[in-house]
Amino acid sequence: MMYTIIDVETTGKSNRITEISIFKYNGTKVVDEFTSLVNPEIEIPDYITSLTGIDYAMVANAPTFKEISKKVLAITTDAIFVAHNVNFDFNVIRGEFNRLKIPFRRKKLCTVRLSRKLLPGHKSYSLGKLCTALDIALVDRHRARGDAEATVRLFQLLQQQKDAAATFEKFLKATSRQATLPAHLPDEVFDTIPEAAGIYYFRNKKGTIIYVGKAKNLKKRVLSHFYDKKQKELDLCRETTHIDTELSGSELVALLMEDAAIKKHFPQYNVASKRNPKSYGIFTYTDRNGVIHFATNALKLCPDYLQVFYNQRDAISYLEKICTAFELCPKYCNLQQINLHCNHYKINTCKGICRQTESVALYNSRVRLAISQIKATAKNNVITKPGRSTDEEAFILIKNGIYQGYGFITKKEQITNEEQLESYLIREKDSIDVQCILKKELINA
Repeated sequence: MMYTIIDVETTGKSNRITEISIFKYNGTKVVDEFTSLVNPEIEIPDYITSLTGIDYAMVANAPTFKEISKKVLAITTDAIFVAHNVNFDFNVIRGEFNRLKIPFRRKKLCTVRLSRKLLPGHKSYSLGKLCTALDIALVDRHRARGDAEATVRLFQLLQQQKDAAATFEKFLKATSRQATLPAHLPDEVFDTIPEAAGIYYFRNKKGTIIYVGKAKNLKKRVLSHFYDKKQKELDLCRETTHIDTELSGSELVALLMEDAAIKKHFPQYNVASKRNPKSYGIFTYTDRNGVIHFATNALKLCPDYLQVFYNQRDAISYLEKICTAFELCPKYCNLQQINLHCNHYKINTCKGICRQTESVALYNSRVRLAISQIKATAKNNVITKPGRSTDEEAFILIKNGIYQGYGFITKKEQITNEEQLESYLIREKDSIDVQCILKKELINA
């Protein structure tokens, strides 16, 4: 069996190759080698230069990948592609071939995953730390030839381990997930992911949450990330070292949990749902003449709000409709604040309260009718869903039209009032995203 043990250096996020080293290995010894600097045809960021020592002056006269592509194809043909964190090197090289519209397919082996299986117990499986622990010489770290040569020695050591042949064979099977799982994600972490509804957290080596997702089947959804070849997914998987999960019992609760987690942690790889828009409330107050006014303000400044909106324009638009429907005064509905008397450009429903030609009692009676209608549209609601186990039920609480949160109750519990229900509530913030989620549920209910 023939192997090509490979390392590439790149420009970073744009993943253009600046150096490549390939050792052709027949299972016993190295029989060929190809190493070259590569002109990436784009600038090399300073942080990459500080890491690898490769700057644009070094590669300016080097061949482009197109010029070495035939050599790379020839040396890797009919050989297994081996690298430390193989998905990174393989996808970088395949990306270069894709730009040339040349297909590139090879069987793969990852020395990180092989090391985890055959050399268990190490604190770190990065190439540098693993070589130090195993007393493997590593010269010119973060240069393609130095890293590839050290990977050859590591591969030779792996071949000598008990059950190496069977492990290699298992990892090479087309159905094996070893070539798709992130190199730094232990098998046992993936194995513990349940096949149930919930949310999942991808964490990097520092334990930081870098992505949050939801799924009806957690294991199936997580695995789909590792098959996705988009650059964002490749970058995400390369950074992932651990995955946590939380069960939800249903997709609806998972959606709400996911939204709350994204807004709490602001993960690097989540784009949608990071916004946490300002909320506005409609409330009433009574002036010294006894007239009841409608007003809007930021929700946190509203005393006993009647209705919530997620932008000020919607709140004002709603008040305009109330003002028209109940023949109220625009000035006393917070729609005009400068003039002594109302003269709203499109609402002329006022019957004279601002000019003292209508009694306060008569005007307030219509205001109270408007308040009653607003309260009637902002109903309480409890949505029930399956729990995380067969003896549990999930609930979502909406109070006065505002999402309060969700919770889980065992089916043995007898809930007779709202106070008991709230003792099980996991409180969360309402938002426009949550309202969209709940609106779909309530429409389909």
